[in-house]
Amino acid sequence: MEHIVVGIEGLVGSGKTSICRQLLKKIPNSIVFHGGNLYRGIVYAFMQSHQELVHNMKTLQENMKQIDIKKMMDMLEVKIQIENQETVVYVKGKKVEEEKLQSKEASLAVSIAGGSADNTNLFLFAKNLINQYKEKYNVILSGRALMDIYPEMNYHFFLSASLEERVRRKAMQYGQNANLEELRQHIEKRDELQEKAGFYKVQEKTISLDVTDCKTVEESTNKLCDYIEEIKVFA
Repeated sequence: MEHIVVGIEGLVGSGKTSICRQLLKKIPNSIVFHGGNLYRGIVYAFMQSHQELVHNMKTLQENMKQIDIKKMMDMLEVKIQIENQETVVYVKGKKVEEEKLQSKEASLAVSIAGGSADNTNLFLFAKNLINQYKEKYNVILSGRALMDIYPEMNYHFFLSASLEERVRRKAMQYGQNANLEELRQHIEKRDELQEKAGFYKVQEKTISLDVTDCKTVEESTNKLCDYIEEIKVFA
């Protein structure tokens, strides 16, 4: 059977990453390509080399305008490789832990950069990489603008959930000291930036799923799996 590519997009806090990892259990010989983490790694590396921008998002946006993000990736020596069925990010040969990539500061910075930088060459790089992965694996693809990057996907899902539920899930991710009102404002700001950047587009091929009422990640994943015909074959 030919390998498949399943794309997972969605609103901030809708559970994309967790669902991708659950899909690894459902789809044999599969990997997760965390496209969002690759982008986060590039922006993280840039901010580490420009500490003055860490708390100045307006200046970061100005610096990112029309920047070729792929050239920046090469300049900052950002690379990805597969470990334990998932892509991980390295900067100058050192692995960047996911907690740093998923921090509130990094998340907001990526939302800003994604709508300002020139993503053309990075998208082409990602498409070529997906094609390489597809030769050996079923590819679960997580990120933004996936239909622009890889329109040949077998399935493209867009996940949504209520704002209240997304705040709750992010609070669980960030721990017991999370401030719910700050999280709400953070999510609303990122939603606004993502929508302005055109990253919340639902296209003809897209399958939209509301997972608000799903009590567990597995329940959300099963709801998605109902649409993947190959799951029945794999089972």
